[in-house]
Amino acid sequence: MPLHTGDHESPRAAAPHPRPDPPAAPPSSAVRTRGLVKSYRGPDGTLTHAVRGLDLDVRQGETFAFLGPNGAGKSTTIAMLCALTRPTSGSATVAGADVLTEPDRVRSRVGLLFQHSALDADLTAEQNLRIHARLYGLRRGDVRRRTAEALDVAGLSDRRRAPVRTLSGGMRRRLELARQLLHSPGVLFLDEPTTGLDPHARAVVRDHLRTLRDRHGSTLFVTTHYLDEAEHCDRLAIIDRGRLVAQGTPHEVKAAIGDDRVALRTSDDEGARRVVELLAPPGRSVTVDADGLWLRVPDGSAWIPRLCAALGADGIAVHTASATPPTLDDVFFHHTGRSMTPEGDGGR
Repeated sequence: MPLHTGDHESPRAAAPHPRPDPPAAPPSSAVRTRGLVKSYRGPDGTLTHAVRGLDLDVRQGETFAFLGPNGAGKSTTIAMLCALTRPTSGSATVAGADVLTEPDRVRSRVGLLFQHSALDADLTAEQNLRIHARLYGLRRGDVRRRTAEALDVAGLSDRRRAPVRTLSGGMRRRLELARQLLHSPGVLFLDEPTTGLDPHARAVVRDHLRTLRDRHGSTLFVTTHYLDEAEHCDRLAIIDRGRLVAQGTPHEVKAAIGDDRVALRTSDDEGARRVVELLAPPGRSVTVDADGLWLRVPDGSAWIPRLCAALGADGIAVHTASATPPTLDDVFFHHTGRSMTPEGDGGR
């Protein structure tokens, strides 16, 4: 789409209701969205809202986690931010380009690592990189140099002539990351980058991402449902059913809950509940489940001696007691009423 040239038009030629330009992103902003919406109409005419009024601010050079369960709207948001699908409404700028008016510029400035491998298993690691570099228009003289550099950063120089099918899952993921950085994107989107990898391979890929960011200065936008991955990011946003429910550093979003989780196992959990409810601050509920009883209070460690003394005086033995600060799963539960963990809501 041609850009506005600044030529003056007469009042008669001007549109009666010109569309306002979206707010410009601050220079330090790598991704900025305002009121971003994506809706689909099904065959029966039912309207489904995949993303609902999303406001995001991602700073240049940071690692940003987009956290949410499967079906929360993470991949749909990525598709809009990479100009692969058009928003229903709202605005977004990515790497200084507008996704609505400058989609080609957006696509040239970003990298996208898909959830599922897009490598050609019959080609070698080196061939996969060279083809990608040529598709992005790199000059022949740069292709060989950047390919060699990418293989070195990925720790795959000694496997450059190996067919991709012979590489381990972790190696393939590192190769895909290296491939996406060949054209030096301003923002690298990673859609569930460690899905299907074992814990060791996930840790290796996470460390590799940190190295790539430090070397290339790219902003990393990571979608994930792994809570531990989000903990290692600079900032995060939590999305549920298309809506943003929290945004900030991991410490900030957990501190917003404030209270620790105190858990007890006793000789009589139902009897202990009545005693604990008398001591708990007003408005704090006490829950009993298969794991014992628990409640949320400020400074949980200071509460445990008081609770144990009161229960002991009532003839109830305390077998175990613990106080833990809020987790990201607690944040999700606080805002949505359910857990992100596969086990469900138990233990909350």
